[in-house]
Formats: sequence, structure tokens, C-alpha cells
Amino acid sequence: MKAKTSGKVYGRILLKLSGEVLMGDKGYGIDPATVSFMASEIKKVAEMGVQTAVVIGGGNIFRGVQASVEGMERASADYMGMLATVINALAVQNALERLEQPTRVLSAIQMMELAEPYIRRRAIRHLEKGRVVIFAAGTGNPYFTTDTAAALRAMEIGADVIIKGTKVDGVYSADPVKNSSAKKFEAISYIDVLKKNLRVMDSTAITLCMENNLPIVVLDIRKKDNIRNLIKGKKTGTTVSAK
Repeated sequence: MKAKTSGKVYGRILLKLSGEVLMGDKGYGIDPATVSFMASEIKKVAEMGVQTAVVIGGGNIFRGVQASVEGMERASADYMGMLATVINALAVQNALERLEQPTRVLSAIQMMELAEPYIRRRAIRHLEKGRVVIFAAGTGNPYFTTDTAAALRAMEIGADVIIKGTKVDGVYSADPVKNSSAKKFEAISYIDVLKKNLRVMDSTAITLCMENNLPIVVLDIRKKDNIRNLIKGKKTGTTVSAK
């Protein structure tokens, strides 16, 4: 059963974080201060009674596509990328548990000493008990990104929304860092995201969300209370939906 949504727009969410977000200002790896900040933001949402799941990428440690371009076979590179997501998941779990937030890591690839195996009903039960659930190892299959894993897991657990945490405050017509005249969209449709080739999530993830009418909100994860404000109904970031 989902959390009651009194005073909240969403009762169950899936937060998608890129591995690069965990780097902070570093060039690679994990920045402890950044992970602690992310954990505190997630805990605030959980304390609101919102059932919270998280999917984290592994690009800060290993990016499969880049390795395949450099000569490594794609499937092997992607499996290495999945292992990187497990490292990130354990880092976030540790930060959350230091804040006394109950947490479970569920991995699509079995590694019993580190994480529970992914079982849909078990994941939902953890959410109902108020635990933050962190999904690791993507879908467990090569050739699928963690964006696709986020869309898949969100639908499996019946999430109300995917919140895509990035380093920018929404979806723009071009890269706002490189193009000062880039236009920010307050709202945009799935079709327009695909037509304009906007890099919100990969096309497979966008298509999955479109077919199942699952909204995506893109926001700046580094801004304090951004997720909590969104849950309260304040206009934050860019909403991607059928409208």
C-alpha cells in the first residue's frame, strides 16, 4: 500500500541520480561531502512519509560505452559498469544509515554478502515499512542504461513519478553551460523530448515512461530542499509528461 498523500503531491517516488553527481567537484570517484548531502536530502523526503526508492548510475567510476569505444567488448564493459553502481549504492546506504535512516540495497546481480537480490514484492514491502530502497546493478543486463533501469523499477514498484536529479535546474533547449541563450522548459512532452533529442534520459527510458504515462521531473539535485519542495507541490525543475 502506498503512503497517504495528504499534503503531498506524491506518495511513492523513484529518485534517479547519475554517478557523476556523486563526484562533487572532483574529476572522478565519490566525494564524501556530496554523498552526505544527498543522503540528508533523501532522509528529509522519507521523514515526510514519502516511500522513496533510488537508482544510481556508475559513470563516476566506470562508463561502459566509453570503454567499448576504446576497444573493450560492450557486454563486459556494461557488467563492470553495473558493479560500479553497487559501489555507489553502498556509499549512499552508508551515508543514510549514519543519519539513522533505515535502508536496503537490492541488486539485480546476486552478491549476497553485499546486498539483497532484487525481488519486486520484497522491494515494495521495504518501501511500505519506511525503508529507503536503493536499486543497484541496473537491470542486470548489458546494453541497458541505469536510466532504463530507473524507468523499469519505477513502474514495477508503482511509483508516482521519477525524479531525475542533475546538475542543472531543468530541461533546456541546449546545454545551458555552453549556450547562454538556451531556453528552459517548464513542462515538455515525451514526444518533444524524443523529437528534439533532449538528453533527459535515454530514448528507451523515455518511451517506457510514455507508454505507461509515468511523469519525469528533472531538477537540480544540488539545491537544498529541492526534492522536498517538489513533494510539497512547489514548482520545481521541468516536468516531462504526456501533456
